[in-house]
Amino acid sequence: MLPDGRGVLLVDGRSGSGKTTFAERAATLLGGAVVHTDDLAWHHDATAWDDIALEHVIGPWRRGELVDHRPPGWAAQGRDGSVTVPEGVRVLVLEGVGAGRASLALHADVVVWVQADRDEARERGLRRDVELGRTRAEAERFWDEWMTAEEPFLAGDRPWQRADLVVSGDAGGWVVAPGGPRS
Repeated sequence: MLPDGRGVLLVDGRSGSGKTTFAERAATLLGGAVVHTDDLAWHHDATAWDDIALEHVIGPWRRGELVDHRPPGWAAQGRDGSVTVPEGVRVLVLEGVGAGRASLALHADVVVWVQADRDEARERGLRRDVELGRTRAEAERFWDEWMTAEEPFLAGDRPWQRADLVVSGDAGGWVVAPGGPRS
């Protein structure tokens, strides 16, 4: 973290790995606020939202400015509200697939990769989507479509290689191990 006690924590991992749960727990422990990359990418682009994160979330927060941004997909689709970070927050937690990408890791104090068994992560993601109102078939179609963007992105960027910490998101609790040096 920075000398003034403020910091940016990026939480990355495959879909269904447990990123959101870890990010929310970390934010609670650290007095932080979570911004979900899914909100930045909503009806925009599954993987090309890092410019939005830098320009409208990380940059303003680092400068001590108010973060209150309505992403382009929200405006285009008529979604109410905006992405906000409460004033006085000491730790900004950005979580989602691709949060630990090279372009954002340069602006972070800590990068975490949440690792989980792929089959377990898939089942967890499908359960979550069904709980949100999709049928199982709709959830499976959405998952498979999402993987066509996620898999090549992660294979190319390899965010786990720059993680400061690797966390197990598999059932049975959290196991934390130091990551490798950032590249």
